Amino acid sequence: QVQLVESGGGLVQPGGSLRLSCAASGTIFRINLMGWYRQAPGKEREVVVSITSAGSTNYADSVKGRFTISRDNAKNMVYLQMDSLKPEDTAVYYCNADVICDSGTYMNFWGKGTLVTVSS
Repeated sequence: QVQLVESGGGLVQPGGSLRLSCAASGTIFRINLMGWYRQAPGKEREVVVSITSAGSTNYADSVKGRFTISRDNAKNMVYLQMDSLKPEDTAVYYCNADVICDSGTYMNFWGKGTLVTVSS
C-alpha cells in the first residue's frame, strides 16, 4: 500500500558528508512519525533519529551535532543530512514511517535501505 525508497548512500571519507533522502508513495492520508534507522554488520538495527509531523526531533547521542533530519510533508519526503562522518557510521540506513492511509488504517513501513560506507 505504501512504499518507502531511500537514496543518497555511498562511499565517503571520514569527515565527509552525505545527504540521504526517503520518498514515500502510495495511498497516504498523513504520515505521523518518520525516522532513520541503521544497521551495521553484525549489530542490531538502531534508531538514528526520528521526527514528528510537527517537526519535533529526537537524535541518538552518537549523531547529535553531526546529523540533521528534515521533512517535507507536502512531498511526503524525509531527509538526513550527515556531516562529519565517522567510520562507525558505516551501516545500511533505513527509512521508517508511521502512515495513516486513506482508509484510516495506521501502519508502519520500512524502506529497503541504502548503504553508507565511511572509509579512507
